Amino acid sequence: MLKTILKSKLVKTMENIAGAENVLSGRDDLIVYSTDSTNIINPKEMAQAVVFPHSVKQVSEIMQYAYKKSIPVTARSAGTSVCGACLPKKGGIILDFSKMNKIIEINKDNLLCKAQPGVIIEDLKKAVEEYDLFYPPDPSNLKVSMLGGSIGLCSGGPHTFKYGSTKDFIIDLEVVLSDGTIINTGSDCSKNVTGYNLTQLFVGSEGTLGIITQATIRLIPKPEAKRVMLAYFDTLEDTSKTVNDIISNLITPSVIDLIDKNTINTIESFYPTGLLTDKTAALLIEIDGFKSELNEQYEKIIEICKNNNSSYIQTAQTKEDEEKIWISRRSSFGATAKLAPNVVTEDVVVPRNNIVTLVKGIREICDRYELKTCIMGHIGDGNIHPNIALDLRNPVEKNNFLKAKKELFELAISLGGTLSGEHGIGSEKSEFINQALNSNSIKIMKQIKKLLDPKNILNPNKIFTEE
Repeated sequence: MLKTILKSKLVKTMENIAGAENVLSGRDDLIVYSTDSTNIINPKEMAQAVVFPHSVKQVSEIMQYAYKKSIPVTARSAGTSVCGACLPKKGGIILDFSKMNKIIEINKDNLLCKAQPGVIIEDLKKAVEEYDLFYPPDPSNLKVSMLGGSIGLCSGGPHTFKYGSTKDFIIDLEVVLSDGTIINTGSDCSKNVTGYNLTQLFVGSEGTLGIITQATIRLIPKPEAKRVMLAYFDTLEDTSKTVNDIISNLITPSVIDLIDKNTINTIESFYPTGLLTDKTAALLIEIDGFKSELNEQYEKIIEICKNNNSSYIQTAQTKEDEEKIWISRRSSFGATAKLAPNVVTEDVVVPRNNIVTLVKGIREICDRYELKTCIMGHIGDGNIHPNIALDLRNPVEKNNFLKAKKELFELAISLGGTLSGEHGIGSEKSEFINQALNSNSIKIMKQIKKLLDPKNILNPNKIFTEE
C-alpha cells in the first residue's frame, strides 16, 4: 500500500512538471520503456514513471525532485542500446527525450549545428547536407538512433575509420547534473583549452554523470564525390592484408568494413542483393573527396585487391548501385534476426594486426558452443561485431551464450583489445570491466561518479558492478 501511495505521488509530481499528457505510468507502458535491444525484461527492474520532457527547465526540475527524494533517473533516447545502457536497474524515473527533437541551428559559416537529444541521426545528417555540410558518425541504426543516446554511448559506425566517432564532433554540451544544476561543458569555438575538457567527460558516460539536453556539433564540408565497391576474398588473411596494404599506400578510405561468409549468406537468404555467397569474406570500401582525386585512389585500391587475390570486385556505377551495396551492409542485423527469436550484437576492438586471430577465435568459440554467428565490423579500426542468433528462453542456449561471451571478451583483451568500440558497457559488460581496466583507473572513474552523482541516482548499476 505504501509503495502505491509513493508511486502516485511521484507520478503526480511528474505530471505537474511536464504535463499529464507527457507522463506514462501504466504497467504495459512501463514494461515497454523498461526494456531495450538486449531483450531483457525484469519486472523487478521497472520504472515507476516515464516522462517526456520538453525543455531543459523541466529536466532540471525533475532532477531537483529526484535528488531530494533519492529517486533513480535513467535517460532514454530510442532505446536501441544493445548493452543494457538504458535499463532502469533501480526503477525510478525514465526520461524519454523523443519529444526534445529540434535542430536549433545550422551555422554554415562556423561549421556547427545545435540540436536536442531526441533528433534522429539520419534526420540530422540530411539536414546539414542541405547546407553542403557533413556529420560523419553513422551507427547502423541511424534511421532510429537519436543524438542523445549516440553521445551517451559515443557511437561510431563505418565512417569512423577516416573521420572519427561521435566524441570527435561534439564541442559543447548542455547538461543537467544530478541535483538539477545546469552547466555547459564547452563553447561554440572549434578550439578550446580553457579549463578541463568536460565535454569529453560526458561523451560516452551513458547518462551516469549528467543528463544531456543539447549538443553543439562540429561539422565538416560535404565531400564532393564518393565511390563504393565490394571486394571478395577466399581467405581472411588476404582480406586483412588488403586493408593494411591500402593504408600503407597512403590511402584512407572513408569506409572499410568486413562482412564474413555467414553474414553474406544470411543477407542473401532474407534480403537478397546479389552478394556472392561462396566467398569467405568481403570488404566494403568507400572512398570520398574531390572528383579529381578519386580515380587515382580507386585504381590503386583495385590493384591492391587483385594483388591480394581478390576473386571478384563489384563497383557501384550509379547511386542506385551504391544504395544497393549499403542496404546489404545495413541489413546484416535484420537478416541475422531471421535465424532465431533473439540476436545479441557484441562489440569488441583489437589492434588491426590481430583482426584475423580475433575473427577466427570468435568463430571457434561460437562453433564450440553451437551458436549461430554472423561476423561483420569495421576492420579498418579493429572493431568487430559478432551478431549471435539464439533463443534466450532456452536455458541451454542462454547458458552457452554466457560462456561464449566471457571467452570472447577474454580473447579480445588477450589480443591487446578492449570491451567496446561504440556500444558502451551498460549493465551487460560491467562484470568484465575489471579485466579491461586497471584498478587505479577504475578507482578514479568511481571518484568522478561520486563527485557528480553523490546519491548514485543517475543511471545506477551501469558501467561498474554494484558494490
